[in-house]
Formats: sequence, structure tokens, C-alpha cells
Amino acid sequence: MSRTRALIVVALVVVFVIVGGVIIYASTNKSGPKTITFNLTVTGGKAMSPSELKANHNDKITINVTSDQEGEVHLHVYDIAFKVKPGETTSHTFTADKTGECEIEWEETSTPLGTLTVSP
Repeated sequence: MSRTRALIVVALVVVFVIVGGVIIYASTNKSGPKTITFNLTVTGGKAMSPSELKANHNDKITINVTSDQEGEVHLHVYDIAFKVKPGETTSHTFTADKTGECEIEWEETSTPLGTLTVSP
């Protein structure tokens, strides 16, 4: 084998090793589940701020809800009820083990307040 061919073979092996290392590194260093806290304010049983919540599958989520009136805020899909009283904070912590869009509503009137979107 000529010296030029040997150098080409060595260069190709080095390139494959580097590319393989980058692929392995990228696939093993994904960030895992995060801990997320959402602080929600419900006004008049008709509006929530913020109204759009986003998380990823298996994130540990804490939702804190305050309201200016007594009632129930319901997180569908997870079936979590936040029994709220004026000026008090009601909290629930759970693992986002279901993906998709989860409606959040004022239970007594079925008024949509917002959504929690859990991405895969």
C-alpha cells in the first residue's frame, strides 16, 4: 500500500471516530426532567395569568394558584382540583407523566382558563 493511501485510510478512521464520538455524546447528554413551578392568578373565575403553561414529559411540576374568589380550578387529564379561597394559595405537585394538551378550567362554570402543554 502506498503512503498516500495509508494516510487517506488513517484520516478516514479519525473522521469516523470523531463523528461517532459526537453522536454518542449528543445522545447521552440530553437534559433530564426538570423541576418547574407555575404561579397562577385567577381573576373572577374567568381569566388566568399566565394562561399557557409548557413542560416536558416527566418534569416535576408545582402549580400554585391564587384567586380573588372561592371556587375550584380543575386541571384536566391529570384530574387535579385546586380548591381556592380568596387571597390564599393552593398548591399541587405532580410528575408530568402524560403528554398532550391539558385544559385548565373554572370548574363551577366550565370556563376555560388556559392550558398545560406537556411535550414528549
